[in-house]
Amino acid sequence: MLTGRRGLEAPGAGELAAELRGLGARVTVAACDVADRQALAALLAEIDLAEEPLRAVVHAAGLDTGQALADLTAEEFAAVVGAKVCGAALLDELLGERELDAFVVFSSISGIWGSGGQAAYSAGNAFVDALVAARRGRGLAGLSVAWGPWGEVGMAARGAAAGELARRGLGALAPASALLALESALSGEDATSVVADVDWQRFAPAFTALRSSEFFAELPEAGTLPEQRGVATTAAQQSEFAARLAKLTPAERERQLIELVRAAAAAALGHESATAVEPDRAFKELGFDSLMAVELRNRLATTTGLTLAPTVIFDQPTPVVLARHLVLQLTGGEPEIGLPAVSTGVVVDEPIAIVGMACRFPGGVLSPEGLWQLVMGEADAVGPFPTDRGWDLERLYHPDADHPGTATVNLGAFLEGVADFDPAFFGISPREALAMDPQQRLLLETSWEAFERAGVSPW
Repeated sequence: MLTGRRGLEAPGAGELAAELRGLGARVTVAACDVADRQALAALLAEIDLAEEPLRAVVHAAGLDTGQALADLTAEEFAAVVGAKVCGAALLDELLGERELDAFVVFSSISGIWGSGGQAAYSAGNAFVDALVAARRGRGLAGLSVAWGPWGEVGMAARGAAAGELARRGLGALAPASALLALESALSGEDATSVVADVDWQRFAPAFTALRSSEFFAELPEAGTLPEQRGVATTAAQQSEFAARLAKLTPAERERQLIELVRAAAAAALGHESATAVEPDRAFKELGFDSLMAVELRNRLATTTGLTLAPTVIFDQPTPVVLARHLVLQLTGGEPEIGLPAVSTGVVVDEPIAIVGMACRFPGGVLSPEGLWQLVMGEADAVGPFPTDRGWDLERLYHPDADHPGTATVNLGAFLEGVADFDPAFFGISPREALAMDPQQRLLLETSWEAFERAGVSPW
């Protein structure tokens, strides 16, 4: 039985049904929204009335917007996730503990290692992977196949998607080969199989350009050093290029390197001329992504002989700044002709590193650890009026809203220990401390603690 979401015609369903009938199979094409519990339950009941019981399920629904998480509305996110998740979850629920020969969900590599611009799709596919794992834990049939892009059919074969994926190192799977891989996965014991045609030499450097990946580090094909990925970085080549620069004036060196960077950037972006690349405009604003960053790095490394990090355009954000950085790398000197110094940047594994923090929150939270305990314990931060504020608590509360100078509630979210501020520690007199804004006192305390937690002496 072939099913699909109501109102969405499955391309080629009629031809497939005819082909299957020609091979001797009985085929029924049913229009059913698998995300509609009532409709799906009715369809399963109809199948149960047939001569042969239901023995296998293949859930291949999917929807992808190709948008970054920040650009998705809540409705768009729900639609993409729901298309993958709701049908699979309802099938699992409605089939219960029924014994099946196979319960197969079509997942995606985006749910295995993530994918830029596919946040919602990645989340949905990660869910169905977990759903299959849960089924296997209950002793039921379950297989999740995380596919790379298919050729000829499927979402990735439409529009310019296939060409972009191929440029990133993800080749399209031939349907015949993909079906053979599916047959192999069905005969195996693993709950999850990944089937993809990946050019690791092209894909891995771009994927790990901004941060390393322990997942890919275990793959020999993806774990080679940058200079082993087809990037020529010989000492002789570097010396030759540096020798040519040495014959130029400082202004000419900078001008030549700027033009080199602009030409390489234009080629990576697909422009016909370097004039399309503004020298003072940030690479991100020019449209660079991680793959283009690696391509630009490779072009510059091949020409100059330098060993450059994949993140070089993020550390040196404009063509002019990058060109000056290259001049310093090639000449080993200081900035000339009055040019400002160029930061070489530091390559780290995380984009943001928290080295020290402090906080105060209602519910008795006096530290980051306390905040975590409050959240994990789902504790209530609302309590009675504090007794250390000098408030007249007997007169402060009155249930009558028309009673002047009183509050109609006697509960709230209050910080604890605000009276414990030590003014002498900060060189403040007691009288001045009383007159200070309470938030200023909190800022002094938490700032000091943040320095202490970071191991930095505040003195």
